[in-house]
Amino acid sequence: MGALASDTWPWLALAGLGAFHGLNPGMGWLFAVALGLHRGDRRIVWLSPLAIAAGHALSVAAVAAAFVWAGLVIDAGVVRVLAGLLLVGWAGYHWAYGHRHRVRFGMQVGLVGLAAWSFAMATAHGAGLMLWPALMPLCLRTGTETAAIGPMAAAVAGVGVHTLAMLIVTTAIAVAVHAWLDLAILKRAWINLDLLWTAGLLAAGAWLLLAG
Repeated sequence: MGALASDTWPWLALAGLGAFHGLNPGMGWLFAVALGLHRGDRRIVWLSPLAIAAGHALSVAAVAAAFVWAGLVIDAGVVRVLAGLLLVGWAGYHWAYGHRHRVRFGMQVGLVGLAAWSFAMATAHGAGLMLWPALMPLCLRTGTETAAIGPMAAAVAGVGVHTLAMLIVTTAIAVAVHAWLDLAILKRAWINLDLLWTAGLLAAGAWLLLAG
């Protein structure tokens, strides 16, 4: 049972982080709703999350690849400490300066431009960095079933699970808000997730520094 839990929790964490990223309006669902309302086309609300998820996946995959590469050439313990310090440092930067560096696109953007916007937003927010604590037991541990498929394949599968969860949540929220609400309600019931995002980065970094 312990081994099963050890192999399962990273996948659940990756899916949970995907759901959290999808819940964050700064990751795209708000843009999908606004774009659909601006164009008066419900199909845009359904198609936009696909482009958003593609850009997000490309960003986190690039960060995951860098993490796996570092794990292949550097001792895993050193990678853990360096990753933890980077996450803590990024949390501090995001708290101090993140609100000053918003990536803005106009309402005339197409799906390719929306994917580029999503890539830029995910990179600026450090979305890929948040996956490192969950990727470490999948990609850098030996003697487990997940390690048997190879670190890169495990990272690809992890990014896939994360992206699918994000896509499902992003689409569900965007479609629900577009169908039953409108952007006016967000002026009265807005939830700012920046502080929670920063706390997530800090917690992930602290976990890496204290674990092992």
